[in-house]
Amino acid sequence: MKIPSDMPRLKGFRFPRGVVAYAVWAYHGFSLSTADVEDLLAERSGS
Repeated sequence: MKIPSDMPRLKGFRFPRGVVAYAVWAYHGFSLSTADVEDLLAERSGS
């Protein structure tokens, strides 16, 4: 899979399927911004 040039910060990152599913669910289910989803994931991971 080739990563688009406008997304270089994602190169080399792999996330568990459950984390991706949760992020997509939160983003679409609650009409959240990507920043809001990042905050939720950070809180969920205990960071």
